[in-house]
Amino acid sequence: MARDYKKEYENYHKKPEQRRRNDSRKAARRLMVKKHGKAKLAGKDIDHKDRNPRNNSTRNLRIQSKKVNRGRNQS
Repeated sequence: MARDYKKEYENYHKKPEQRRRNDSRKAARRLMVKKHGKAKLAGKDIDHKDRNPRNNSTRNLRIQSKKVNRGRNQS
């Protein structure tokens, strides 16, 4: 059974709260690129320690490998 991406967008990704969360995640990455440089973040994720994507304080952000960050977020 194939995924219905249009339906997913309409029901989840289009909602204002989800868009704000995604915008905040992008802002966190831009902040860390400015601070550490693009090369240091290549292939890495920006992790929010408290798991709140709206909290972009520098104490709450860290650079992690994709494997570690995405594995942590599953539980």
